[in-house]
Amino acid sequence: MRILFSYLFPWRYAGLIRQFVKREFHARYRQSTLGVLWAFLTPLLMLGVYTLVFRFVFKLRWSGVGNESDLTFALRMYAGLAVFNFFAECVNRAPRLILDQPHLVKKVIFPLEILSWVNALAALVHLGVALLLLLAFGAWDMGTLPLTIVALPLVWLPLLPLCVGLGWLLAAIGTYVRDVSQVLGLLVSLMMFVSPIFFPIEALPAAAKPWMFLNPLALTITQTRQVLMDGQWPDWSAFALHLAACCVIATLGAAFFRLARKGFADVV
Repeated sequence: MRILFSYLFPWRYAGLIRQFVKREFHARYRQSTLGVLWAFLTPLLMLGVYTLVFRFVFKLRWSGVGNESDLTFALRMYAGLAVFNFFAECVNRAPRLILDQPHLVKKVIFPLEILSWVNALAALVHLGVALLLLLAFGAWDMGTLPLTIVALPLVWLPLLPLCVGLGWLLAAIGTYVRDVSQVLGLLVSLMMFVSPIFFPIEALPAAAKPWMFLNPLALTITQTRQVLMDGQWPDWSAFALHLAACCVIATLGAAFFRLARKGFADVV
């Protein structure tokens, strides 16, 4: 139990984690001409393409919202995309966290469990960029941001234990089963279209709504729009249940990783 606690709260490795996160972020943009500007340009380009396709080609309107501007529609969609992109970035990289660092497994004594934290925190930088864009364009579109915006960090909080826990689980499985990355890429792509990114949960038939919340991103995406654009406070009971479920996933992922890491040196 003490070892699992050190996985979930790696305070003693905080400096090491910070160094790896900085290295990961800078390595991603080191050889590009525009450098870190891509962190802002990429989401803006994606937002523009999705808005063009869904708003102007398919002529979609957000269910239950009348006379919305094009920017309002874009922000509602981007709020969902920001959450999904963070999740997808963490999950897609997770199966190779150990495979891409064989020297850390074989040659030195290294706390391999922090690699999942590094993966999630590096992706958190891009979520922070998305937050800045949401706040800037939201203030421009609405004139002022609602007070409920202060709850947004809490709404996003369950994403961290969820992605770290899945990181441990997928990293452990992916070290032994190399096909996980290919299968996972397909599943994550499908998940985009079964998550409430391009539609609100209210648009679903009543019988389908409870099933949607089995999607670990559904509540976070919905509450992101509520606090950012609708001026509504989250349903705190639903939030607490969701956070507890994500913490359980993190604990199970840590336990599985701890058992599986014993054989990493034999297969890497």
